[in-house]
Amino acid sequence: MSSEIRLAFAHPSERSEATAPRGPLDRISLRDHIVEVEIGAFQAERGTTQRICFNIVVEVRPLSDPIDDDVDRILSYDRVTEAIAFELAAERLNLLETLADRVAERILLEPQAVRAFVRIEKLDRGPGALGVEIVRGKDNVHHDVTEEERPHPRLVFLSNSAIASDNLAGWIDQLESRQRPLILCAGASDLVVPQTGHVMTQRRIDLLAIEQNAWVLAARDHRCVVVSTRTELDWAMKNGQICVWAPSKIVLDAVDGPSAAPSDAVALAAWFAATFEASELLVIGADLPAAPKTPLRAVPVEQAQL
Repeated sequence: MSSEIRLAFAHPSERSEATAPRGPLDRISLRDHIVEVEIGAFQAERGTTQRICFNIVVEVRPLSDPIDDDVDRILSYDRVTEAIAFELAAERLNLLETLADRVAERILLEPQAVRAFVRIEKLDRGPGALGVEIVRGKDNVHHDVTEEERPHPRLVFLSNSAIASDNLAGWIDQLESRQRPLILCAGASDLVVPQTGHVMTQRRIDLLAIEQNAWVLAARDHRCVVVSTRTELDWAMKNGQICVWAPSKIVLDAVDGPSAAPSDAVALAAWFAATFEASELLVIGADLPAAPKTPLRAVPVEQAQL
């Protein structure tokens, strides 16, 4: 077996040593850290958990001053396991590649970290371990915006009568003039939604019914763009684009998802508002949900003054 193949299947610590840059670097490692989590792109992987195994090596710059046996002066192993826990809790992911990249990026935010070797394997998807291994260095890291930089949008839920109103364009004019990121939410149309009698399939159908109506809303005003991912929403908010939320992906990928059923569209919008730390949820033509975590205001369609 060639050395390249051997290293490919060796522990990341060996690969780290074999590819180390000039100059001494210390290493900390995490071996065979197993977590049970819901992850995967296939339908069979939704609604169930599976074991995934982490092997991670972090190359760190040696301290120039004495350690003095002080845990606060080193990169603790806990920071590695915390990075894993944080990314697993952030949202449900389809790909190990995405998870590995996010874990490595979070580890490399630590000042001492220089390179991160991250191997993740699924233990329950076949007769062997199926996985991915990546290497990331400081130069590969892109920093997300800080909380201070992250915008706090204004969400507006529009009932079907509000979507059909001749005043829709005028309301959007008023909201757009506030120069605050704007996200519009809708419920399902008044058409009959198929009923399956099965909770998971019904949830998807109800979410798709909302998305159909989101496209109806977007068709009513050329400024509105239907978006479905956090990345799209973050970009849109920074660039002044008016969004109409298509909820399926964010709801289905949420680790701590909404307790409200998709058929309760206003409560679903309130959950979304809290998730995105919206400054306000304005509800036009519908009743307010109970126990909101975001400031709410309801306006009847015939009296809508925004």
